[in-house]
Amino acid sequence: MARTASNRVAAGIPAAAGLTSRQREAIAGYFFVLPDALGLLVFIGVPMILALAMAFFDVDGFGGYRFVGIGNYQRLAADPLFWKSFRVTATYVLWLVPALYVSGLGLALLVKRTNAFNGLMRCLFFMPQMVSLVVVALVWQVLAVDKIGVIPRLVSALGLGSFSFLGDPQLALFAVIFVSVWFLMGFYMLIFLGGLQDIPSEYYEAARIDGAGPLQSFWYITLPLLRPTSFFVLIVSMVAAVAGAQTFDLVYVMTRGGPANSTMMTIYYIYQQAFQYNAFGYAGALASILVLALMGITIVLFVFTRGGRFNYE
Repeated sequence: MARTASNRVAAGIPAAAGLTSRQREAIAGYFFVLPDALGLLVFIGVPMILALAMAFFDVDGFGGYRFVGIGNYQRLAADPLFWKSFRVTATYVLWLVPALYVSGLGLALLVKRTNAFNGLMRCLFFMPQMVSLVVVALVWQVLAVDKIGVIPRLVSALGLGSFSFLGDPQLALFAVIFVSVWFLMGFYMLIFLGGLQDIPSEYYEAARIDGAGPLQSFWYITLPLLRPTSFFVLIVSMVAAVAGAQTFDLVYVMTRGGPANSTMMTIYYIYQQAFQYNAFGYAGALASILVLALMGITIVLFVFTRGGRFNYE
């Protein structure tokens, strides 16, 4: 009775409405979700629809616009710099996502085993998240700047030669990847730590009794039971790598897409077209392709995780 009364109060619906307890709970849930849903609709849904509609117009940002149909998409298909940015983004994702998975899981396992300094290590590894990403990018840019930076001078002092981490087209992208991993691994550590703490300790005790070692326990207990957490991390890190704030901010501050467009991510190329060249219609077409690619990747991952041997339900 007490639970039913609380549900009525939470839903704001009197008993005389003739609704069942389950229906009142459902309505109360919708009311709780409503503010967030409205925020997503106003600040994400509507701008996304406008950007998709803008892709069919030539918009210069000064009040001039004209309908061009699929003209922006035809321009996109023949734009070598767009395809270059697409390849750079794919390379960035293929290196960053596995690195974040391994580093996040490794830190979570380390923190979980060191009970005495658990809280301290969590704070230390998560601390980069407390600093503005622009500040992080500026600090690493100063550390890695050619000749006078701490890192190039240290490498040269060790007799490893002279490297231009931000000026060499073959190294600049990997420098951005390194900073991204350093900045984000603490966040994914906490996600993995939550997944590890949900695994019952009885499984490990039974494995020890059966003679299983640490590697066997990790392979046959930890990884299988971390599948929901693992695929959440993969999806979130992939979306963040393609269109996340850290991708744009690091590239904008550290390299501006250079040298020789070696760090020209698609998200930064969209920014250039919109806010440097005032080609808002073309930028809308680029953004629509990026959104479709992300949606396709997300759908494939969800289907993959819910079928076959990855079905964890």
